[in-house]
Amino acid sequence: MTQQTNFSTKKSIKERLQTEKLIYDGAFGTYYGLIYDTKELPELANTLYPERVKRIHEEYIEAGAHIIRTNTFASNTVTMDMSWDKVQDNIRKGYAIAKKAAEERDVYIAADIGQIPYDNQPGRENISKEYVDICRTFLEEGAEIFVFETFSDMEDISEAIEFIGDKAFVIVQFSVNQFGYSHSGLSARKLIQRAEKTEWIDAVGFNCGVGPGHMHQIIKNAHVTGKKFLTALSNAGYPQNISNRMIFSNKNIDYFVSKVCDMANDGVDIVGGCCGTTPEYIRKIREKVTLVQPEKKLPYISEDKENVAKKDCSFFAGKEGKKLIAVELAPPLGSDDEKLMDAAHLLLKSGVDVLTFPDSPSGRTRADSILMAEKVARETGMCVMPHICCRDKNAIAMRSQLLGAYIIHINNFLIITGDPIPSIVRNSVKSVFNFDSVGLMRIINDMNEEQFAEAPVCFGGAINQTRLNLESEIKRVKKKMDAGATFFLTQPISTKEGVERVRHIKEATGARILCGIMPFVSLKNAAFIKNEMTGIDVDDEVLKRYREDMTKEEGEQVGIQLAKEVMAMTDDFADGYYFSFPFNRVGMLEKILL
Repeated sequence: MTQQTNFSTKKSIKERLQTEKLIYDGAFGTYYGLIYDTKELPELANTLYPERVKRIHEEYIEAGAHIIRTNTFASNTVTMDMSWDKVQDNIRKGYAIAKKAAEERDVYIAADIGQIPYDNQPGRENISKEYVDICRTFLEEGAEIFVFETFSDMEDISEAIEFIGDKAFVIVQFSVNQFGYSHSGLSARKLIQRAEKTEWIDAVGFNCGVGPGHMHQIIKNAHVTGKKFLTALSNAGYPQNISNRMIFSNKNIDYFVSKVCDMANDGVDIVGGCCGTTPEYIRKIREKVTLVQPEKKLPYISEDKENVAKKDCSFFAGKEGKKLIAVELAPPLGSDDEKLMDAAHLLLKSGVDVLTFPDSPSGRTRADSILMAEKVARETGMCVMPHICCRDKNAIAMRSQLLGAYIIHINNFLIITGDPIPSIVRNSVKSVFNFDSVGLMRIINDMNEEQFAEAPVCFGGAINQTRLNLESEIKRVKKKMDAGATFFLTQPISTKEGVERVRHIKEATGARILCGIMPFVSLKNAAFIKNEMTGIDVDDEVLKRYREDMTKEEGEQVGIQLAKEVMAMTDDFADGYYFSFPFNRVGMLEKILL
C-alpha cells in the first residue's frame, strides 16, 4: 500500500520529477480483457461497469504506481462508433472514476488519449478538431496531466497540444517497431527531436510496439538531449496468437523489471508498462527501481556529428543562375517503351537538365516511375527524376523503395500525394495514403540525415496554382519547404491569370519554382485538357487559337508559340520550366528554346 498523502497539497508532477523518478501503472486494456475474458472495448466499462474500472485503478495504485492513466485510450467517435455526446460522457466518467480511485492517495491522474484511426486525408481536419474537443473535456474535469499514447507522429495532435498550452503537464509517447521506426516511417530520433522543439510538451518517450530489450536500445539510439523529461513503457514482451487472441506470457517479469531498471538508471524519468503488464509487474518495478534522481541528469546526450562535405547529386548542381529545364516523359501503359526511349534519346543534346517520370497519374497503371527512370539514366546518361506518390504504398514500402532507388543512383524525386483511384475499380483496388506528400517529405528528410547523410537526395513538390483558395496553397508550399522540399513544379500554365497566381506564390514563399508548360498540339488536345484534366487552366482564348482543320505541323506551331509566350510572361520570376509534351512530342522543345 502506498503512503497516504493529502491529494490536494502534494507537489506538482513537474516538481516531483526534479528529485524523484515516477512509475506509471501498467496496461489497462489487456489486463481488463484478461480478468473479464472479453473482447469488448475496455472504455465501455466506464459507463457499463464503473466498479471494474475503479478496482483496476486501485490495484495499480496498491502495487506502487505514482501515475494512473484514465480508461479513455480509445474514447473517440471513430473507435467507439458513437456520437460525440456519448463519447464525451464516457470521457467524463472515465476521469471521475480515476479521480475516485486516487482519492486521498499520493497518485497523479493522467488524461489518457490514444490515436483516432482514419483512412483518408480529408478526414484529418476533423480528427484534429476531435483531439481538441477531447482535451477541452478533460480540462473541464480538472485534468492537470495529459498523456498522448502510441502515436506515430505529432501531425494530428499538434493543435490539441497547443490548445492545452501551459494549462497542464503534457506527455507525448510514440510507438515504434524494433528497428526504431513508427508507422509513419519516422525514426525514433526524429520523433524525439520534433517533440523536444515543441514548447508545450513537458515529457516525451515511447510506449507499446516492442518488448523491454528493444525499448532500451531504441531509447539509447534516440539521441535524447535531456531538454524534456523522458518516458519509456514497453510491452511485457511479444504476444502469442492463441485461439485468435493475442496472449502475453507472465513468465518474464524478472527480465522485464531488470530492463526497466536499466532504463531508469540510464536516465528515463517515468517508467511503467504497456500491453501485457499487470499490477504484479508494477509491484516488482516499485521494489527494484531506484527512484532518486541524480543531482544532474545526463540522459543519452548525443554529440553533434562532425560537419562533413556533402556530395550534391541534385539536378541543380553547378547550374546556379541558369533557367533549369525539366521534361516529363510518361511511362508506358504497357510493356513497350520504344516511344519513350526514342524521346529520351532525342533530348540528349537539347540542354535538358532533368527528365521526370510520373507515378501512375490518375490512379491508372503505368510502368514504375523509378525503374523507368533508371533505364533511361543507364542508357542515356541523363539526369532523371521519378515522381513518387503516396497513394499505393505504406511507410515501410516507401522507405524500401527509396533505399533501392538510392542504391541505383536515383537522387532526385518529385513527391506528390497522388490522384485518387478511379471509381470504377475502387471495389477491387484500395488506396493506402498512410500520409500525404508532406508526410513523405518528412520521411525523406529524416533519411537524408541518416541513411543518405553523405549525399542527400534532392526532392521537391508540386504547386496547384489553380486551387480556389490560393492562400491555402501558399501555406501548403511553406509546409513542404519546412519538410525539406527544395524546388517546386507547377501545374501547366497557359493564361495570364495563371502566371499572376504563380508569381504571387513565388513572392509569398521565395520558393524555387519551375513553371509548368504544356504545348497543346491541336484543338482536340486542348479541349480534352480543359474539360478532362483538373488543375490545368485552359481558357477559351487559348482554344480560339486552334482550328479543327489544322495540320499536325500547324497545331504544333501554335503550341510552340503559346509556350514561348508563357516563358516570356514568367521570365522575371521563374527559376526554370517544366515541360509536359502531349504524346511525348519532345521534338517541339528545340523550337521553343530557340
